[in-house]
This record gives sequence, structure tokens and C-alpha cells, in this order.
Amino acid sequence: MKKIRKAIIPAAGFGTRFLPQTKAMPKEMLPIVDKPVIQYVVEEVVDSGIQDIIVVTGSAKRAIEDHFDTPNAELIKNLEQSGKKELMEQVKRISEMANFIYIRQKGQHYGNATPVLSAEPAIEDEPFAVLWGDEFIYSKPPRLSQMIKVYEKYGGVVISGIRIEKKEDLVRYGIADITPVEGNVYKINAIVEKPNPDEVRSNLATHGAYILPPEVFNSLKELKPGKGGEIWLVDAINLLRKQGVPIYAVEIENGKYYDTGNKLEYMKTVVELGLEHPDINGEFRRFLKELKLD
Repeated sequence: MKKIRKAIIPAAGFGTRFLPQTKAMPKEMLPIVDKPVIQYVVEEVVDSGIQDIIVVTGSAKRAIEDHFDTPNAELIKNLEQSGKKELMEQVKRISEMANFIYIRQKGQHYGNATPVLSAEPAIEDEPFAVLWGDEFIYSKPPRLSQMIKVYEKYGGVVISGIRIEKKEDLVRYGIADITPVEGNVYKINAIVEKPNPDEVRSNLATHGAYILPPEVFNSLKELKPGKGGEIWLVDAINLLRKQGVPIYAVEIENGKYYDTGNKLEYMKTVVELGLEHPDINGEFRRFLKELKLD
């Protein structure tokens, strides 16, 4: 079994839910206090032992490349002269975290399968991981490392799973029909993208991170536009399942899911992580307590 050496991070969406903020700035670069969303994703990948990261971008996404690029000499000089050695080392480390490859998304259809297919030339004939660039799960050990362990034992396709507690929220995710395997591992019988909440058989959302075999690219090329006229990664995974490839879900242990893809969940994430940030947590907590809310 080949080792997982590469990860794709799709980051080509328009971020329409955050307009006008995202007119010129990628939604993946929205800050969580002092760190952009996509950096949390990259850190998870690196902490899981993967060094080669393919970021699939679109127009107005140059800020992502600049963020992970070597800091310019003027910034380093300014930090040096200001005596901010810790900040200087921090921005240097960002560019040294991984080997970054940037690919511009191609394809006439929207949908989350399109950026994955665009990255095929950089993957070649080996299994790989996919993690969305505008959300993350914070867990110990990292979500992706938990998934890699399952992949090394079972092979096939491995998808991260999270429980959706509110029935009305099920429509936002791909929900799995599952059979228990062992512990927090389940075999997936089917995945329904954005289902009717009254028709699902579980509340396990298979969402956010995937380990896929290279054969998925052939399935992606067979896809026709599905729900909403878009091309969905889940449809390619269902094709693999029909061909006999086993599909597994890993319910992530010790994890907290942060959905930064809409305004309300983004603000919840900023507040929660702000309360944990060592530089501001005390004053920020006092400020929140002093607010007079109706």
C-alpha cells in the first residue's frame, strides 16, 4: 500500500456568502484572530506527516500564495529593527511548513469535484488526501492522522465523519448510511449530499477531509452535473463504491468542527478561538461579560 504523501486543498470558490469582503480577498484568508482559516488546514496536513500540498485556486486568490511565500525583505527588516524576533521567526516558519504547488482550477462546471480533478497532474498514480480550505476540525491527534491510520489498515476510501446534532442542519452536509466496523470506524453504504432530514438513516456527516485512490479521477471524468447543476465529489465516491471499492468513515475523536463557510458560524469560531488565544483571552472574556445584550 502506497503512503499518503500529498494533499489537495481546494480554494477556488467565490466566497459569495462573505461579499463584499471577499470581492478581493479569498474567503480562505478570513482571519481567526491573527491566523487565516487555510493556515489551520495546512497545519493539520503538516502535523499529519504530509509535506506536499497542492492548493487549487481561482481568480483573486493570489493572497493565499503570498501568505505561504517567503516573507519579503522589507517586512523582515522592519520586524528586526522593532525587536520583534518572535514574530519574525513566526512569519518565516509559515513559508517553510510545506512544499506548496498552486494550480488554477479548470472546468466548465461548478462543484467541489472540479478542483480535485484539476489537481490530477500533480498527483500522478498514488493515493492522496483532500481537505477543504475554508473549514477545519481541531483535534488531537490531528483529524488527518486519524484517517491515515484507518487507511493503512483498511485501504479504500476514507472520509472524516462528524455527528450533526441538530436535525435541521443535516441538509447542509453529505450524510452517510453506515454499518459499524470497529470502534469509531464505519463502512459507508451510501452518501446522500444535502439530504431531506426526514429521509436519512444516520446523523453522521461524511465531510471535510478525504483519502482517495488515484482511480477516483476516472470516476470524476464520468460525472454529469448533479444537484444544483454542479459536479459533486460524493458522486465520484459513490461510483467507486459501485465498482467494489470499500468506503469508510472515521468519526473523529477528540475533535471540534469549525465551519467558517457562513457568517454566523465564522463569527462563532472567531469568538471561541479568541477566548483561547493567549494574547487576548483575558481582556476579551471581560469585554464579552461586560456587553449588555438584550
